[in-house]
Amino acid sequence: MTTSLEEQLPEGLSRAGRWLAPLVFVGLLICPAPEGLPVSAWRLLAVTIGMAILWFTQALPVAATSLIPLCAYPLLGIQKADDVSKSYIDSNIWLALGGFVIALGIERCGLHRRMALHVLCGLGTSPRRLVLGFMLATAFLSMWISNTAATLMMMPIGLALLRTLEEIASGENSATTSPDSSAASTTTLAPTSMPWLPLLGTALVLGIAYAASIGGTLTPVGTPTNVVFLGMWRKQFPEAPEIPSGQWIMSFLPFGILMILASWIVLTWYLPRQAQKNWLDADFFRNRLKKLGSPTRGELWMFTVFVSTALLWVFRAKFQIGDEPLVLGWGHWLETTLKYFNIAGDFKATYLHDGTISIGMCLLMFCIPIEKDGQGRTTFLMDWETAQRLPWDVILLFGGGFAMAGAFETTGLAHWIGDLLTGGMTFRSIIVWMLIITASLTFLTEFTSNVATANMFLPIVASISVSLGYDPRLLMIPATISTSVGFMMPVGTPPNAIAFGTGRVRFDQMAKFGFVLNIIGIILVSAVTLLWMVPVMGISIEKLPTWAVNQLPASAK
Repeated sequence: MTTSLEEQLPEGLSRAGRWLAPLVFVGLLICPAPEGLPVSAWRLLAVTIGMAILWFTQALPVAATSLIPLCAYPLLGIQKADDVSKSYIDSNIWLALGGFVIALGIERCGLHRRMALHVLCGLGTSPRRLVLGFMLATAFLSMWISNTAATLMMMPIGLALLRTLEEIASGENSATTSPDSSAASTTTLAPTSMPWLPLLGTALVLGIAYAASIGGTLTPVGTPTNVVFLGMWRKQFPEAPEIPSGQWIMSFLPFGILMILASWIVLTWYLPRQAQKNWLDADFFRNRLKKLGSPTRGELWMFTVFVSTALLWVFRAKFQIGDEPLVLGWGHWLETTLKYFNIAGDFKATYLHDGTISIGMCLLMFCIPIEKDGQGRTTFLMDWETAQRLPWDVILLFGGGFAMAGAFETTGLAHWIGDLLTGGMTFRSIIVWMLIITASLTFLTEFTSNVATANMFLPIVASISVSLGYDPRLLMIPATISTSVGFMMPVGTPPNAIAFGTGRVRFDQMAKFGFVLNIIGIILVSAVTLLWMVPVMGISIEKLPTWAVNQLPASAK
């Protein structure tokens, strides 16, 4: 994976950003805060808008912009320096860091070439089919493991495929006929033989990231925001009907399918329907795969680490389809075993995180010997020279996003925005309210943590539903889904940041595609809720259920 976040943008755009960002920041700063909004929250809004301008125009390096909270928040009285600093070492950052090391290991041993060629042989060689295949695989993985983990598993394969195609386009190994080559693959390739490669790179990288976010919405355990909703649902409405996993999957599988197809169409609109069939066929890639020979010891060990990491991620916690868990998770098994032998101490399965696995497997790679070098020294699966290629700018981008999300919560800015969006509206149309709420949360989560947003806004949404006389699920569930489908900003979701960190996607490209898909997502979430989820869950849109009136806390009635 490339370590650069930067793409060449027009100099005029960057120059404009260097002037516009400080002007907007200072202008907002000297204006008085709106009534009811703390001064610290108003200052945070000024910093956030200034950073958004710098990120979009790349007036400063993206990683440098991500460091602004470390300086600006303490100086402006938004947050203490210690609190801001903690955001930059969040557990999800360690998950990403370990995943990046695994990706580098796949590249270092050459496994990426073999994996890419297998994907090419299996999915076909049409650029559009390749993107769809990767999106479907990523979405399925993301239904059961974290969006970040699913992205980290699929992105190295996608990047390897792109590098393989770039080598072909540049003329590598393409001169003349070989004994095992088909007649269709004898054409000499010019560097311009695939002019659509940059478009494919953008579509493939964004497709993987977007599919990870979409797939996570389809199961209760697919993304933390779904878990937040279920917890609030049980707490606020204990007499309400249960929402089992099977019902959730059935309710939103149509949304997932339609959103994946919509994303695929938007991302691949300008890609050719077929590649040049006279040479880019399945036999061509099978021949290249044969030329690689048998897998090396390093490839076999790296594949073992890759698969083991995936399995450990999938089965760390409770895994279920329907009402009953199929697997309680190896974390639960470990806790039970340690307690049985009376050596558990204070250990609990909840102490574990996907980042624990990520870093653990990363460390294991430094300990696995694979061969001797020319001087008789042992070579290991990973060395520090390779690990130094980690995309530290992406890590800083994660940290900046987490710092921003934490400040939105502690200053009360998110609450103020929620009250501003929902206050003073007297109309009762469920369709209009659904569109307003889904649109608000979709775009708000471009700058805030989706989990924090769900925690702050779902109680408000529940109160709005009851006051309007509607079943709370009609607004709470689409609101929950909307917090996971922000596609515009690199800090919107970890998959977005990973995609941006590959260097294959410019900021303006992500914003352009993301804006279109945000609008499509808002419409699809609302439509699927009203046309499909309502009958599946047996929801009445005519009256407020008695359990909603009786069980809602008095303060929210």
